[in-house]
Amino acid sequence: MSRFDNLDAWLSWQMQLHPKAIALGLERVAAVWERLGPASLPFPLVTVGGTNGKGSCVAMAEAICRAAGYRTGVYSSPHLLHYNERVRVDGEDVSDALLCESFERIERARGETALTYFEFGTLAALDIFVRGAPDVVILEVGLGGRLDAVNLWDADVSVVTSIGLDHMAWLGGSLDEIAYEKAGIFRPGRPAVIGQRDAPARLRAEAQQRGSLPIQIGREIDWTIGDGGGWIWSAPSGERLALPEPAMRGPFQYDNASAAIAALRALHGRLPISVNAIRAGLQRARLPGRFQVFPGALTYILDVAHNGEAAQALAANLRAFACRGRLRAVLAVLGDKSPASIVEPLLPYVSDWYLAQSRDPRAMPVEVLSERLVAVLPAPAAAISSDLDAALDAAESASEPGDAILVVGSFTSVGAALRRLGEGLAGRGVA
Repeated sequence: MSRFDNLDAWLSWQMQLHPKAIALGLERVAAVWERLGPASLPFPLVTVGGTNGKGSCVAMAEAICRAAGYRTGVYSSPHLLHYNERVRVDGEDVSDALLCESFERIERARGETALTYFEFGTLAALDIFVRGAPDVVILEVGLGGRLDAVNLWDADVSVVTSIGLDHMAWLGGSLDEIAYEKAGIFRPGRPAVIGQRDAPARLRAEAQQRGSLPIQIGREIDWTIGDGGGWIWSAPSGERLALPEPAMRGPFQYDNASAAIAALRALHGRLPISVNAIRAGLQRARLPGRFQVFPGALTYILDVAHNGEAAQALAANLRAFACRGRLRAVLAVLGDKSPASIVEPLLPYVSDWYLAQSRDPRAMPVEVLSERLVAVLPAPAAAISSDLDAALDAAESASEPGDAILVVGSFTSVGAALRRLGEGLAGRGVA
């Protein structure tokens, strides 16, 4: 008999199973997987980590593979609206029933092992993929790399998109320390793609020390803007691909696209992909919550930027965005974030700020958020609301046709805005 008969009950129980919400380490997932799944995976595996850009890289790699006719399995986190978004097979979120069946198998296999919420979900994703036998699986690292649950499995190709200061309580207080943790997904004798031109030197050094094969933007691969539009991806072999602009906005997306292409090119012997499939995939790839624009009399812009580097990328997109009126920002962040690093890059583009607290139990209280922003948003530069809906109401009430509202700061903030807008994750309204 199943422990629970619906997905919500399973997820609520998983949140209470382990005494810590985040407990890095591979021992628990290794013990359960030994009783649950095969020792080696029956498909090529790509693991993608990084501070920023990993979600975009995963989405592009998935879209390219699907354009080439391959059946994909993708695991990513966190989700925006529904837990099922974390596990996709052939571009579709898996069903509640499939997740519950996998959770039941994990529950029978775990014995006395107390898994975290993330570990339970990671095991379920791999269990579903092994049973569904896709042509290729792409895993997004949840936090860090070396001790993240997805690192239990040896990737055929590993990607680190970028290194920035985030999750420092778990990964260390310097870029070097964070690079060491991210490099933990690299494997001996296998390609290690680095999607950042100016990545900390330690990242490449760790790849080499582990016996991996570094493929870094600006060294083994590169890209340039084409003379007649589009862009050119190049490799030392002399291969040059003339490609269309990625559908996802921002100059940084060329780096993410380059990393995705390099990872798939490294698998070419097992997973041949034509140039036309790469072109089609780049134009089809979408990722909700990354400069997602809902146009109308009042435009909404949703972006999950939750650290300084992501906010700088958002600022670059805002610089190129034609807002006819004023831009108001609604900000709510999680408790371990540095809100000033998010706000400062956006100051030239935002006329009014609305601070709030999301319903996430990890959310930073709005009073604390306000205190931490006094230096960059001195009173009365920002309005303070008790919750996110109240902040959105206030921003809407102050706006006129032609104005725009930016919702930023966390996945939970953007997810709440998506629910309010009544949009799903099928790409409607994305400009």
